[in-house]
Amino acid sequence: MAAHTLTTINHPLHSFTQSFISKNINPQTIRFKQTTTFTITSALRAAVIGGGPAGSSAAEALASGGIETFIFERSPEAAKPCGGAIPLCMLDEFSIPSHLIDRKVTQMKIISPSNLTVDFGKTLKPHEFISMVRREVLDDFLRRRAVDCGATLVKALVTNIELPISEKSPYIIHYNSNNTRSSLAVDVIIGADGANSKVAKSIDAGDYTCAIAFQERIKLPDDKMKYYENLAEMYVGSDVSPDFYAWVFPKCDHVAVGTGTISSKQNIKQFQGAIRNRAKPKIEGGKVIKVEAHPIPEHPRPIRVRGRVALVGDAAGYVTKCSGEGIYFAAKSGRMCGEAIVRASGNGKRMIGEGDLKREYLRKWDDEFFCTFKFLDVLQRVFYGSNAGLEALVELCDREYVQRMTFESYLYKKMARGNPAEDVKMAAATVGSFIRCSIVGREMADYGRSLLKM
Repeated sequence: MAAHTLTTINHPLHSFTQSFISKNINPQTIRFKQTTTFTITSALRAAVIGGGPAGSSAAEALASGGIETFIFERSPEAAKPCGGAIPLCMLDEFSIPSHLIDRKVTQMKIISPSNLTVDFGKTLKPHEFISMVRREVLDDFLRRRAVDCGATLVKALVTNIELPISEKSPYIIHYNSNNTRSSLAVDVIIGADGANSKVAKSIDAGDYTCAIAFQERIKLPDDKMKYYENLAEMYVGSDVSPDFYAWVFPKCDHVAVGTGTISSKQNIKQFQGAIRNRAKPKIEGGKVIKVEAHPIPEHPRPIRVRGRVALVGDAAGYVTKCSGEGIYFAAKSGRMCGEAIVRASGNGKRMIGEGDLKREYLRKWDDEFFCTFKFLDVLQRVFYGSNAGLEALVELCDREYVQRMTFESYLYKKMARGNPAEDVKMAAATVGSFIRCSIVGREMADYGRSLLKM
């Protein structure tokens, strides 16, 4: 029979003794029984699970607000596969230094299924650009800043989260660090641990549909890298993705070439081959230096707050349809959640509850961003269902009004104000493009079938 060991876990608001079996234990299934609980006066303690932009921004806000904060990150050196584009407003809002920016994109090309190419960026002002960053660089900077503000970084794998036995008792986080099992008692948890969130599972937050992103980092010869100095490309069509887009984005000394899909994940490598083929003249001779893949949420989770646990970033499902943008919304949601906890707890002086998190974080988030997410969801449903729709989308992107509205909304994260007369013209142009592209699509399909019969 395995021996029993008594372990005392100290916490500023709680002190208690726990009994558990000390050997032959699967750390994934450890369950502790709290035997004693009492409250003393001290500061609130928070844990942030995940050290990407969402988790680091949350930890920075918490620590800056005087709350004892622990940020758990399993692999600080790892980088999430990501296009790496961030909007202009994020540089000032999150004080991102210029040396973190690999490239300033001032030109974009959107290439349709029939290879119609539109230059997208004609309305950018001289000071406007899209910043391209590497996630391993950005994430490390944000984590270090959170630590500088007072957060404690724990390099560890969280194995289990034990829920409280009463309204004011703590959560117990069990984790492995350097092959050592440890536990930490906390009052509040922010789940920033990505699409496959363990925190979300622990509170039964519900599932959501995920896309998969696949990306190769390719180091190009100098002459070909020069072409992508300040240029990003987006390719659309059923050959590169049935429901998303493919990309060639410039990094510091290489390009990121990738694609994504929601409905046909088993064919992701086939789609990757297609984007490499379509971009072949411009990337030929390059050397693949890294291959990456990662799930991307397609809509918010059914539950984003339960008890004293809140989800942010990918764990909450904050990735936009159509564009697949997530970095800004991850950092923004993390900061908003951290600041909400600071406000609700009076800088960590009192316990908070589910109602506080819903009022101070969730309601404010939905008020600010619900319309943006809904609009992009509708846009994807309208245009991404067929090659004809994608041809129509690329045609519309050639209109200066569309480009201005798109960049104003993207760069500054505010829905741009439209012109009613221009909106009517755009609606008429959309209908016309759909009709024209549907006819062209049928003709191309008929031509393809005739070739197969020859």
